[in-house]
Amino acid sequence: MILKGLKEKSIKKNLNSILNNRKADFNSNKIESMGIIMNADETQDLEAIKTIATALQIRPNKLRIIAFTTSKKVVTYSWETCFNPKDFTWNGKINNVELQGFLDTEFDVLISYYSKDVLELKYLTAASKAHFKVGIFQLDKRFNDLIIKTELTNIEAFKAELTKYLKVLNKFNT
Repeated sequence: MILKGLKEKSIKKNLNSILNNRKADFNSNKIESMGIIMNADETQDLEAIKTIATALQIRPNKLRIIAFTTSKKVVTYSWETCFNPKDFTWNGKINNVELQGFLDTEFDVLISYYSKDVLELKYLTAASKAHFKVGIFQLDKRFNDLIIKTELTNIEAFKAELTKYLKVLNKFNT
């Protein structure tokens, strides 16, 4: 119990440090690669999530999706990479090479497709080295560059709004 509290406090400290040092990295580069962070406890329809990349004309080899679940059991979903709280050490560091590799990848856009307030998900979003971050409505506006307020279950509305705003920002290869 003590380690859990220490772990949570350490993650919060690391998260605040990242958010306080975050600089806007807006550029006019076109979107060619995409990362998606999702909460497996909220959404399990991987094919629907993949349609976001299809709508943005992202090639399958330029798309990486990670799912996070609060369950500490080893769970096999239809996606390859699923993480849980065990992938964080007691001092709030990531101890999973695959997860760290995802965070170190400089995606052109990162989609944070979750709505629950889960500390580890927020940390993953903040720690990502993506150039442009998009998310579903969150209370703390420091995580994303673009926030689209839609229901989590309404992927079509999210895609339509995302496409509209990325066209306005001239982020498409046309």
